[in-house]
Amino acid sequence: MFAMFKKVNAREKIVGWYSTGPKIRSADLEINEVFKRYTKNPILVIIDVQPQDELGIPTDAYVAMEEVKDDGTPTRRTFQHLESEIGAEEAEEIGVEHLLRDIKDTTVSTLAERVSAKLASLKGLKARLEDIHLYLKQVADGQMPVNHEITYLMQEVFNLLPNLNMEELVRSFSVKTNDMMLVIYISSLIRSVIALHNLINNKIALKDAENEAEKDEKEKKEKKDEEKDKKDSDKKEDDKEKKDKK
Repeated sequence: MFAMFKKVNAREKIVGWYSTGPKIRSADLEINEVFKRYTKNPILVIIDVQPQDELGIPTDAYVAMEEVKDDGTPTRRTFQHLESEIGAEEAEEIGVEHLLRDIKDTTVSTLAERVSAKLASLKGLKARLEDIHLYLKQVADGQMPVNHEITYLMQEVFNLLPNLNMEELVRSFSVKTNDMMLVIYISSLIRSVIALHNLINNKIALKDAENEAEKDEKEKKEKKDEEKDKKDSDKKEDDKEKKDKK
């Protein structure tokens, strides 16, 4: 099968394999060793075909590495998580853009899209914080070993957090938030006024159209009445002339 793949796709290379998981299984390490025949460091991608969480991409990438323990016990191979993103070639991106252009809801404003994106980001942050809390709880209970790399990263995150005990920083956050809320409030008022203005214009245009239709109908009716009166008058004159001739 590998030879057939190389014949059809000579320019493409095998970088790993994928599984529908949804989690790492005990036999994945053995399967990963088999794939070393085709690539030196195969990458395992677990694809969640039924994602419960819509935040982030439904894929996780791993690479097998030797885990060295601090207590001097023998090393063992395990999977280490890799950062990953989903990309596409230029031709595929053009097709996706055309598809999104057809299904995009034009009634949703840019502001609503930005608010939805912010909300999704906050939900993602909440999920990550819950994962950190669960990990720390398991470490404290002795259910998981201490991973120094994770603790270093967490310490770096804490060092980057702003000091909210400073009155000047709190005031700056408050001013910035108030300014943003003021812009949102004014934008909402402007949208409401424009929508009301358009509604009034629509009502006026509809009323003018109805008046024009009534006027045209009235003119047609008057014209028909005039034609009918003229025909009756001509008929009477003809009857009178016939009578005078007799």
